[in-house]
Amino acid sequence: MTTASLSRLLAPGQRVWLPTMANQSALLVDQLQADPERAAGVTFCGVQFPGIDSFDPLALHPQARQIGGFMTAGLRRGIAQGRAELLALDYLALARHLQHEAPPFDIAFAQLTPPDADGWCAPGLSADFTPLVWPRAKRRAAHLNPRLPRLASSFRVHVSELDLAVEADAPLLDFHDPAVGATEARIGAHVATLVRDGDTLQFGIGAVPLSLAAALSGHRRLRFHGGMLPSAVMTLDAAGALDRDAVMTAGLVLGDAALRDWVRGGKPSLRLTDVTQTHGPAALAALGSTTRFVAINSAVEVDLFGQVNAERANGMLQAGAGGLPAFAQGALAAPGGRLVIALPSTARGGTVSRIVPALGDGGLVTLPRHLADAVVTEHGVAELRALPLDARANALIAIADPAQRGALSAAWDDWRRKL
Repeated sequence: MTTASLSRLLAPGQRVWLPTMANQSALLVDQLQADPERAAGVTFCGVQFPGIDSFDPLALHPQARQIGGFMTAGLRRGIAQGRAELLALDYLALARHLQHEAPPFDIAFAQLTPPDADGWCAPGLSADFTPLVWPRAKRRAAHLNPRLPRLASSFRVHVSELDLAVEADAPLLDFHDPAVGATEARIGAHVATLVRDGDTLQFGIGAVPLSLAAALSGHRRLRFHGGMLPSAVMTLDAAGALDRDAVMTAGLVLGDAALRDWVRGGKPSLRLTDVTQTHGPAALAALGSTTRFVAINSAVEVDLFGQVNAERANGMLQAGAGGLPAFAQGALAAPGGRLVIALPSTARGGTVSRIVPALGDGGLVTLPRHLADAVVTEHGVAELRALPLDARANALIAIADPAQRGALSAAWDDWRRKL
């Protein structure tokens, strides 16, 4: 243990892995910002998520570089300046890239718990990507933060592995849930009609999962398996809807102090593991042997063919494919599994339909039409699986905003003539 600065390990030409999201190290960020010259010529990499991670490594020094998996405001500026790159990979492809294809990192930073009596540190709130880069890293350094909960995990680090360890109490990154409005409440209620007692659910952060959890208060024996565990799971637990004998699996825990206290209490049991286990085909297929897997995700827009754009809005990349492709394919491959895409029917105060005739130049196909299953808006559920083209388009038009349905029908008639 030492009080030395973690940033002193940096040198020009290095590739450096940063802890992000729930395990972002406030100590490391403060030390980098206090000594920005250390970032000159350094390429930083980490899975920063827009709207969650606020630290911009490119702002440290004009010669700093960054490689990202999601589009963030800082990465967008860096790309324009020729100092940053965005990997066009979903979570599973990114995991494969980090494990086997990318050069080993010169330094891998992590935020971990202080060691137990046998010298083992736990990964705190996140075990999704760091375990994949850790074994190959040339040097390993950690901020040991006593505020982190010690959760069950497939990943742990012995202090003997660390080239540098700094133990310091520092605040953890908080994610505060958005408010749930009437639109989200209606969407959640519709999604709840697709869930059965005993199902294993996957969902993320946001107002729709919060409203869904409230709508599922009468369900029982529900389970959770996902990339991130959000505070909506606490709502399910408080309502008695969770199967408390079942282990919940996630890559990270993302929320505020209340969620951290809840998981620290160990009810129900939670196990953190890496992306190959939370998103891997074999792991998702195994769920189908004991339960029905229901993947619930959001999107920017859905077109009348059933194609889903979850990445680009207003002509600009907003995020990345993330775990959606893996969960979509896993849910549809599992016996009885369901893929639910839930989104408001409009954007920009009701002036723009999020059910569109066809994805155009402003969109990206995150999910192709052959994976379409159920699409939900505040106006209802469109059951698309195995529907022919006309029936699929009509089902989607029926859950669009009423003011947009006429234009969508006319656009579909025009498309039919071109098929």
